[in-house]
Amino acid sequence: MAGWQQMIAVGNVGRDPNFKYTQGGIPVCDFSLAVTRRFGGKDGGERQEKTTWIRVTCWRGLAETANNYVRKGSQLMVVGTVDVSSYMDKSGQPQASLELTADTFQLLGSRDGGQGQDQGNRGGYNDFAPPPDDVGDIPF
Repeated sequence: MAGWQQMIAVGNVGRDPNFKYTQGGIPVCDFSLAVTRRFGGKDGGERQEKTTWIRVTCWRGLAETANNYVRKGSQLMVVGTVDVSSYMDKSGQPQASLELTADTFQLLGSRDGGQGQDQGNRGGYNDFAPPPDDVGDIPF
């Protein structure tokens, strides 16, 4: 039986997109997305924030669109599939990261609430072609 998953993340882009081509000529673009959750306050005590960083990867036409429109600070909704990767950091401590392969994204505005560079294009972008089977040649 086949499974299915989907993740929706809304947050602010942490850095400008990194756009490349694989050795096979397939466009790929990645950027980080900060998803901040606020909790507490009033009766619950001091108001707190927790930010989760998600690495987002776009492929093919969606990668080209992300490279053209996504900028650091933009608020974005991304829909796709998620993977968790583990690794050892420089000090030898185990770490984990969330990696979201985007199927679609929607520009929502900029961090300051203005429309910024994306005011002329409020539509969503999607590219339902899956990433290549052999992603070992990703150049980053």
